[in-house]
Amino acid sequence: MKPHHLTISPNSTRSFTAKREILPDINSWWHYHEEIELIYFKKGSGTQFVGDNIRNFKSGDVVLVGSNLPHYWQFSERDKESEIEVYVVHFNKNFWGKDFLYLPENLEISRVIEKSKRGIQIEDNFDNCLTKSIIQVIESQGPKKIINLIEVLLEISKCMKAQILVSLGFRANFQESERDRMQAIYNYTLKNYSQKISLDKIANEAKMSRTSFCKFFKLRTGKTYSEFVNEIRIGNACKMLIEKRMTVKEICFESGFLNFSSFHQCFKEITGQTPLKYQKSYN
Repeated sequence: MKPHHLTISPNSTRSFTAKREILPDINSWWHYHEEIELIYFKKGSGTQFVGDNIRNFKSGDVVLVGSNLPHYWQFSERDKESEIEVYVVHFNKNFWGKDFLYLPENLEISRVIEKSKRGIQIEDNFDNCLTKSIIQVIESQGPKKIINLIEVLLEISKCMKAQILVSLGFRANFQESERDRMQAIYNYTLKNYSQKISLDKIANEAKMSRTSFCKFFKLRTGKTYSEFVNEIRIGNACKMLIEKRMTVKEICFESGFLNFSSFHQCFKEITGQTPLKYQKSYN
């Protein structure tokens, strides 16, 4: 998928943007921007794409996405039909002055911004100091707005359950021709992951030979295409397990797996849990 460069509209009365969103189709494509993005999903769930990482997101999750790191949140069909509640902050690394992050007192803030280049996710945040501070960034005015953002970054820096999302080998600086190929690959995969996708078919979508495609995809993403597809399938399965509208076996086939054994093995490899144990953890 080709990441589109998104320009965050400047505002002469604000040094950074902070807003509350209730529509699930805001910036609903793979994009990137120079500003660092902080997002808190108070209400909403679906599948997230950050760099080469694919996983489900849900209410209570907080994500910090670094400058020019491609990302995209695809809300579930259920959420597309209802109102969501998401808090989003965009800020330039040096909006507070180019020397601010080099002050010795700001070492922890500097470190968390550096880590954000690979994306940071913190799950299951409900009415804690982190989420309250994020909401205050949006609602406050004047110097308090900046102070609250600093508080958020400090909370993230000391959070023990923060997860790094993107692999070390991920390349965000694709050439234009590579972006077009990645766009074709992502688009086709997202539409057809619930079916069997042959290497010949996806290579044809990318306008490459099968051998060239395998080398290209592994070099650009750090993973094989089958690993990539399985991550999407398991991300979809996680979402359906939480929703509890189908049995585990039904979810297995709905997600694109041809047998329960391979689904069970793949699910455990990616999540570290069996499907049933994962589902029970959300009871």
